[in-house]
Amino acid sequence: MKVEEKIALDAIKNDRESHIKLDQKICGTCRERMCIPVCPGHLYSLNEETGDMVVEYAGCLECGSCKIACIYKSIDWNYPADGCGVQYRYG
Repeated sequence: MKVEEKIALDAIKNDRESHIKLDQKICGTCRERMCIPVCPGHLYSLNEETGDMVVEYAGCLECGSCKIACIYKSIDWNYPADGCGVQYRYG
């Protein structure tokens, strides 16, 4: 089974607010943008019009890779509120 197929089995209950906050001042000067390729959920992207980094927290797999990969410490990542987040299901 491919990784994408396993991820599709997971259940995610989203919180109303994002558990991932980005410091756009720092993101605006970042050239590496390691958060984009390192995220297994493909949640990070660059808004070409505004130049802002965008994160779609709703599909977060809670691995924390983005926080570790960001060498500028722009990502404030916490676990979602109680009762929210990913529920892994193995198929």
